[in-house]
Amino acid sequence: MKLASLPLGLAGRATVGLGKRVTGLADEILSEQAQRRTAEHVFSVLGQLKGGAMKLGQALSIFEAALPEHLAAPYRQALTKLQNAAPPLPAASVHGVLERQMGPDWRDRFAEFDDAPAAAASIGQVHRAVWKDGRPVAVKIQYPGAGDALRSDLRHLSRIAPMFKVLQPNFDVKRITVELRERLLEELDYELEAATQQQFADAFADDPLISVPAVVHASPEVLVTEWIPGRPLADVIATGTQEERDAAGLRLCTLHFSAPARAGLLHADPHPGNFAIGEDGRLVVYDFGAAARLPGGMPVQVGRLTRLTLDSRAEEVVAGLRGEGFVPPNLDIDAKAMLELLVPMLEPIAGEEFRFSREWLRKESTRLTGQGSEAAKLNKQLSFPPAYLLIHRVTMGSIGVLCQLGATANWREILLEWLPGFADPEGTDPNRRA
Repeated sequence: MKLASLPLGLAGRATVGLGKRVTGLADEILSEQAQRRTAEHVFSVLGQLKGGAMKLGQALSIFEAALPEHLAAPYRQALTKLQNAAPPLPAASVHGVLERQMGPDWRDRFAEFDDAPAAAASIGQVHRAVWKDGRPVAVKIQYPGAGDALRSDLRHLSRIAPMFKVLQPNFDVKRITVELRERLLEELDYELEAATQQQFADAFADDPLISVPAVVHASPEVLVTEWIPGRPLADVIATGTQEERDAAGLRLCTLHFSAPARAGLLHADPHPGNFAIGEDGRLVVYDFGAAARLPGGMPVQVGRLTRLTLDSRAEEVVAGLRGEGFVPPNLDIDAKAMLELLVPMLEPIAGEEFRFSREWLRKESTRLTGQGSEAAKLNKQLSFPPAYLLIHRVTMGSIGVLCQLGATANWREILLEWLPGFADPEGTDPNRRA
């Protein structure tokens, strides 16, 4: 019923309009005042729904940076509210979950427990507490019925999947939807999340740039980890100095590219609510429910094809993309046009230093979706391998956050160190990471 209250007719027209020119369509349909009301309504409803709908809203909140500035203002505040806010679970319900998951003597595990939630997420909320040994801890409690709600949300939200065919006719929507569903449902298993988080914590123990709270206790619906305080990344985005923004961006990018090599994992939920800057200046990483498992590290073809593109080796790029499933077997591709599509996306790593910005992201968004754009026409003919779904989601999400930060750094240097195949696309260096 809540979803039905949304302006679905408008949403449908806007979705179709993405294949034309979303910014122009929005200008034609909505006045500034109507845009503000629509933004507040949409994200208020998504926030109340929690579950899959709130996860959709959190994902959208990253991409407000791609909106034209005159449209972004009314959406920005409504979008970012979803990153840390949701209606809290009553204390009695919290106690009920703790008793079911940790036993009737659950209070004996804690020296202190704060009934007021410190943060809310899509399928659970976090409470501050002190463990029985005196350690400050964060206690994540899954909402009762969250599993059923998320499965229901995914069934309903999957109904919009056919709309992707309007944008990308060659996408295997069914396989992509199945992959996304399986990954999202993993977030319900807090014991799996605990194992993932501890794997990250071990890999980044004593790291100078990144801090991951260790796991203290786990059960299927309750996860207790060390409490590491920090300044929310959203606050750095809103009020941070350029130096603070640059430092945060460097740490976020390092996490993205180094985690597959160091932990065999990729943190797959890169929205600002999952990060903070600790008192020691390190990037504190929260919420490991969504993770891509990459036991062999990042696929070497990611780095190899990225470097071949920068080196303008067009025929090899097309052959590699075809081999990975991005180019349909029966599609005849102009190699030069493929470079023209890809090279502007790689501008941040083409030189020694680059500043991410909302303006750059808007320019790329317009180029890739604008009516009459040659890049958009070619992009629409490509396919998308489901195996790359989470890697793509994390990369795009991280870019969105970097643009919100307006961060400047030598991003290429990070790839040279951590991305297999980028420093050595021929694979001749015996010491390269793989």
